[in-house]
Amino acid sequence: MNEANGQNPRSSMTLEGKVALVVGGYGAIGTTTSRTLASAGALTIVAGRNRLLADKLAAEIIATGDQSEGVAIDACDETSIRDSVIGIANKYGSIDILVNCIGFNKEEPFFDVTSTAFDEVYRRTLRPAMFLGQAVGSLQARAGKGGSQIHLLSLRSSLGFRGRGYSAFCAAKGGQAVLLKQHAIELAPYEITVNGIAPGLVLTRKNKDALKNTDNWRAATADIPMGRLATPVDVASAVLFLASPLSRFVTGQTILVDGGLTAAI
Repeated sequence: MNEANGQNPRSSMTLEGKVALVVGGYGAIGTTTSRTLASAGALTIVAGRNRLLADKLAAEIIATGDQSEGVAIDACDETSIRDSVIGIANKYGSIDILVNCIGFNKEEPFFDVTSTAFDEVYRRTLRPAMFLGQAVGSLQARAGKGGSQIHLLSLRSSLGFRGRGYSAFCAAKGGQAVLLKQHAIELAPYEITVNGIAPGLVLTRKNKDALKNTDNWRAATADIPMGRLATPVDVASAVLFLASPLSRFVTGQTILVDGGLTAAI
């Protein structure tokens, strides 16, 4: 049966034989994403500016019997991106999956926004998406095997944030949401999919203590129909779907992982 004609598709979440690059792979959500892709069978490259943290998580993944390696990448530096991607390709032959978990915010109220802070958020959020996608996409196109690219966005990619100074962050993530659509169009002829994951507030180690307070928890979950926050596992599971053969005809899309919050707006 011919899969290209839509017959007998592989309905599997396995990533056996794939190489996955997770940039920001040891962060609050990146850690769970790296572990999830590795447990699905991918050789998972944990990447970020801190090589020690990347190596530490890679060693923990290896200890569970899965495959991993830590590498240093400064996602704000185009030369670092290119050199790292070439190095991984030379060692493993390909990068089948890119997961971009990079993002930065510097909150400033509307009347206090500075060009310095605005430009820093742009430089550390939108630019990495462009040049990580370009470097990996060029490699994937030359390899001729297709591939997937997944960007971690935010509900703030399409919504403002009442009572908060999120001009820079919303602009950068909103730009990233449209950028991935353009990348999806240009890479579609090579069977490379490009998609985004947009969670609402995620319960992580960074905010766990603050949310132990009952009032804080009620305020954070009040408008969420499912009555809780997203977890890193919720986000990583969506990444796994987009990295797997099950999503081979899904591209240019953003999956909202928000417990129904935007459905109720």
